Amino acid sequence: MACLWLAGVASAATPVGPFGDEPHNYWTQPKDDPFTKFTQRVEKGEVKLDATGSEKDFVTKLLGQLGIPTSSQLWIFSATSLQSGRISTRNPRALYFNEDVYLGYVPGGQLEVASLDSELGTIFYIFDMPTGNAPVRFQRSERCMNCHAGDAQYRVPGLAVESVISGPNAGSLDAFRRGKSGHDIPLEERWGGWHVTGAPTSLKHHGNVTGQSRAGKIDLSEVVPGRAFDMERYPVSTSDVLPHLIFEHQVGFTNRVTEARYLTRAALAAGKGRISNEDGKMLDTKAAEFVRYILFADEAPFPKEGIAGDAKFKEEFLRTRKAAPDGASLKDFDLRTRIFKYRCSYMIYSRAFTTLPKEFKDRVYAKLSVALNDTAPSREFAYLPAAEKRAIRGIVSATLGK
Repeated sequence: MACLWLAGVASAATPVGPFGDEPHNYWTQPKDDPFTKFTQRVEKGEVKLDATGSEKDFVTKLLGQLGIPTSSQLWIFSATSLQSGRISTRNPRALYFNEDVYLGYVPGGQLEVASLDSELGTIFYIFDMPTGNAPVRFQRSERCMNCHAGDAQYRVPGLAVESVISGPNAGSLDAFRRGKSGHDIPLEERWGGWHVTGAPTSLKHHGNVTGQSRAGKIDLSEVVPGRAFDMERYPVSTSDVLPHLIFEHQVGFTNRVTEARYLTRAALAAGKGRISNEDGKMLDTKAAEFVRYILFADEAPFPKEGIAGDAKFKEEFLRTRKAAPDGASLKDFDLRTRIFKYRCSYMIYSRAFTTLPKEFKDRVYAKLSVALNDTAPSREFAYLPAAEKRAIRGIVSATLGK
């Protein structure tokens, strides 16, 4: 795999290098991600998996054991996974997630898991759906990196999200926003190959359609969720626009965090435990970019009537909110003109962020402090009113001690 060089950064800066080699050792270093820990508990008999019912029953129970809300369900009918031969408009793949673990379910197929490790980035598993009381054979996948360590993941193990126009025979006729992820992607470029429910009619996007190539043009056909497949095979009957928005934000956050971790580790290794001046400048640049992302500087605009959001997902998402003494939380929704009332990512509570190397995290905190200063405001963050800056500072101080 080619080394990663950062656009706009002098070539003297230290590259990430192949993630399987020193100092990263992706394939050999011990794992501490949540799903690996879960599999270890299963193998020790501390957690029991009940597969005596239907596939749907097993998936629902497994999601509960992993702390993943069923209301996070997203349907994907584009053939963009290792199980591409099983996925179609007649048998969509379902995706479920929380802040640390992502689970994919294809009826009649295998289960896929992406789990976030504090040092290595994303760890991937794929395994057969168990039957009866037969033991589950969890298998770490080595075949995911074609899609999960590309340009969109900064060439380190990360999460993938695509937007394509699926053809009648599962191939892709067109693609959008390749090599990019995050809440800054225009909504009209998203969700090709995905089902989207609950979206206002004015919201233009590529979801719920397939295409057919005729005379050099692509003719689009509507694919109504549930018309070509049985919704009863899945835990819930939604692929709501709000979890779509949350998923996109988390993917962008997680991939940026993982890149920062790998860059910092490579810089420390190159400097034998110290950051060189050149690498320090590079990390300063990446931290500045990351702070813009944390503070939703370039969030895609909402449709004029806003977004309602599935009530059950909102309830389950807010169960883990961390509140300041006045009750305010970074998870509080706005949904009129943007996702959140307070524009600072709740993902700063995730292990992916809190376990970042000090050499990078300190840079992020320093730049956050400047960005949220309302007495000497930065022009770059003028979109944040003084009252919102003060509210964010109060929440972060109360819940993170920063």
